[in-house]
Amino acid sequence: MNPLVPLFILLSLPLAAIGLVLYTDAGIEPALFYASVKTFVILFAIGGALCYGASRLAGDTEG
Repeated sequence: MNPLVPLFILLSLPLAAIGLVLYTDAGIEPALFYASVKTFVILFAIGGALCYGASRLAGDTEG
């Protein structure tokens, strides 16, 4: 299993709760909420790519 999966689950629970509060709050613009979700997804994808690249580099140097 990819080590990012449990980390993603662990991080997504409190972020989902915070996002639900922000989304239901009347003072928060929906555009701000969607921008924060997009930012999280982009940063998670970059982190996954860096993790994958680092594991590939580590695998290449073993042999």
